[in-house]
Amino acid sequence: MQTSLYEKLGGKDSIGKVVERFYDKVLADSSVNYFFENTDMEKQRKHQTKFLSFALGGPGQYSGKSMAKVHEGMNLQPEHFDAIVLHLKEALQEFNVPEQDIETAVDHVNTLRDDILYK
Repeated sequence: MQTSLYEKLGGKDSIGKVVERFYDKVLADSSVNYFFENTDMEKQRKHQTKFLSFALGGPGQYSGKSMAKVHEGMNLQPEHFDAIVLHLKEALQEFNVPEQDIETAVDHVNTLRDDILYK
């Protein structure tokens, strides 16, 4: 039986810490932080932890809106998406996640690209 990336990263609590660091980076980046100006960041962090946990093979099901619906009206461009992916990679690196696992996580995020861009 293969261990999920969710388990390899240490489960929900560890992923929550990565999400915290990720949003610290995002909110410090003027190229993307304005997308979160009117966002309840406590709620956003909890939601993102649930989503990322599910996306990385954790228990439960994601019951939120589709990626296209969530990003509707934002008109995210490739440079915005790439900045977000970079911040995720950096956050994972700071928690000493092996590069192969980081690439697996990024590959998964990249499958959402078309659902997020230009909406």
